[in-house]
Amino acid sequence: MSANISLDNILIGQSASNWQEAIRTSAAPLVKCHSITEEYVQQMIQSVEKFGPYIVLMPGFALAHASPGASVLHSDISIATFVKPVDFGRENGPVSVVMCLACTDHTSHIDRLQGIAETLMGSGSVEKIAACKNKEELYSLFQE
Repeated sequence: MSANISLDNILIGQSASNWQEAIRTSAAPLVKCHSITEEYVQQMIQSVEKFGPYIVLMPGFALAHASPGASVLHSDISIATFVKPVDFGRENGPVSVVMCLACTDHTSHIDRLQGIAETLMGSGSVEKIAACKNKEELYSLFQE
């Protein structure tokens, strides 16, 4: 298994009026299950405000994250797909899939990033993820 994700941390068919809302939406399951605090959500948004939309890793896909720290209670990931792609102001175009990565330390941060990269390459593409009609369908992509 390339990237562990809980069924409860998958959101399908979301909407967001801007990239900040897209990050908040994708992070909401992690706040709800107490993996991260609201402070971590703010840190992810501030990272993009400070460094630009570096989190848009490929066309249609953003990986929201911030540095490991006290606002990450448990390493975890969540993912949200958006009906209408969200503009992050990056040449890779609007984003229809936002994954949120939270890690308690730098080692697990790198391991998780590798797992996510393998999953994205192995699952066939961001389009395949964005096309999922329900969370079970998306969950099964991460089990391949």
